[in-house]
Amino acid sequence: MPFTPGQIVVRRYVRAGRTTFAKPMRVIADDEAGLLLWMPAGTEVAQLTDTDGSTLHDKALHEMRQPLLVRRPWRTWDILVLMPPGAAHSIWWFLGAGGFGGWYVNLETPSTRHPTGVDTTDLVLDVVVSPDRTCEWKDEDEFAARVGTPDYFDAPTAAAIRAEGERLIDLAKAGAWPFDGTHTDFHPDPSWSPPALPPGR
Repeated sequence: MPFTPGQIVVRRYVRAGRTTFAKPMRVIADDEAGLLLWMPAGTEVAQLTDTDGSTLHDKALHEMRQPLLVRRPWRTWDILVLMPPGAAHSIWWFLGAGGFGGWYVNLETPSTRHPTGVDTTDLVLDVVVSPDRTCEWKDEDEFAARVGTPDYFDAPTAAAIRAEGERLIDLAKAGAWPFDGTHTDFHPDPSWSPPALPPGR
């Protein structure tokens, strides 16, 4: 069953059976193009954090000693996130008071659904696409360090992840959908309150 526009769902990253990031997001659309979600800056999210303050950007999951989901505000940008059906990525639009700030290609496993949201596994490597469609890889060092690490990916899988990023870079440079200007002027319903995480997340 599709989610209902206006509904609040939780988009979770999951690795090795545990939640590593949880974002409450409002459904904009759920159709053949995919699940389109919205979250404004200032929304409280939950991120897996070790006792020394490190996150999965700093160390692999198995290297963490006592990780807990820590709540904090989402900073800087409002985001619109599209999760196309069966895709190994999501596309983010960065939006704010100053207008459109560019796109973000988050490489991730195809999502699975449950009654209160969607789960995916982050694949570490990402692509930042500026408004003029200049593309830049993000987290390449972290990605290289995770190859062969427990709970991550082997070298052939890493090559496939990078190939998916390269495919999307080609689309972005060509100005093809979803990098064709769609949603760059998105404005949320002014009556919406910020989405909130359920208790215990």
